[in-house]
Amino acid sequence: MKKGFSLVTCLLILISIIASPVMAAENKTELATDAKSAILIERDTGSVLYNKNSHEKLPPASMTKIMTMILIMEALEQKKITMNEKVRTSEYAASMGGSQIFLEPGEEMTVEEMLRGISIGSANDASVAMAEKIAGSEEEFVDMMNKKAEVLGLKDTKFQNATGLPEKDHYSSAYDMAMMAKELLRHENITKFTGTYESYLREKTDKKFWLVNTNKLVKFYPGVDGLKTGFTNEAKFCLTATAKKNGMRVIAVVFGAPSTKVRNAQVTKMLDYSFAKYSTHPLYKKGQPLGNVKVSKGDSKQVQALTSESISVLTKKGEKIEHLKKSIKLNKNLKAPIKKGDKIGTITVKKDGKVLVEANLIAEKNVNKASWWKLFKRSFGMFTKTN
Repeated sequence: MKKGFSLVTCLLILISIIASPVMAAENKTELATDAKSAILIERDTGSVLYNKNSHEKLPPASMTKIMTMILIMEALEQKKITMNEKVRTSEYAASMGGSQIFLEPGEEMTVEEMLRGISIGSANDASVAMAEKIAGSEEEFVDMMNKKAEVLGLKDTKFQNATGLPEKDHYSSAYDMAMMAKELLRHENITKFTGTYESYLREKTDKKFWLVNTNKLVKFYPGVDGLKTGFTNEAKFCLTATAKKNGMRVIAVVFGAPSTKVRNAQVTKMLDYSFAKYSTHPLYKKGQPLGNVKVSKGDSKQVQALTSESISVLTKKGEKIEHLKKSIKLNKNLKAPIKKGDKIGTITVKKDGKVLVEANLIAEKNVNKASWWKLFKRSFGMFTKTN
């Protein structure tokens, strides 16, 4: 009985090592000794390279604004707002404490200026102004934030505001924050904001305001171009950082470091580790067409399926990628209307039966319902068609 148990145990350990070559490195190296929780992932595949208490629920402070920025970027993508559109500041938005750009009640800035204030200066007032612009009120916006967290499958997160200011029952985890960062980085333009070290607001006025990025690694670590810092007395020093080097993008998250210096050192150590140990091998670019899908009763008979994000395979440094099996599945029962960006298929990349990457394929454009007259002509044409 004892021998049998030992054999099974050995086999299970061996299988886990073979099946999870990336995860196997986790317990061998301690990268965030002075943080309450931390995680390091490769962005394209979501592979976890390092993990410490990554599902512990903790106050995220201003890293909350990663979700705020996700919803802003989605609103821009869906053309609900534009970068040049003016946003009026309410008295409530102007009353926010903590980090701010000192918006006054009634003051107007463009969406682009507000986004700079949020992403560079961690502005609470701009975050609430944008929440009100998009959802009508901060409360409605917070509801959107929590619904988006649910869609992303985040089980350790609950928001009570759009800023991260201390509030009861407002929490997240290192793992969930990494997944939010992964989602935000689908909007490739965001790093033009989060990766800017300094900028100005109200430039042509006597109230010119200097913005300096709260994430100092943007200036001091080559390749870092985001994403968001956080600090409150309860949360301590937090950071969700992303860096790109030699085509590989990684995301490092730290919760609860004792100081800015320690926080930045822990993240730097994680980034150094990832770039020293791993490589990514790009397979598809974001927006790459991978086939057409038939659409029934639409004003177009088909729609092109595009990759929703860049798709890569992760390996340890020096390993080759061979014998990959790529499988594309397209929806065979697609009916109009279809919205641009709707999921219409999936792509899976496997090696030796193990799934390395799975990603959604999305519709290239809107396909509206065809009019009865168009459907009639289409049907009539089918009946009268000759060879």
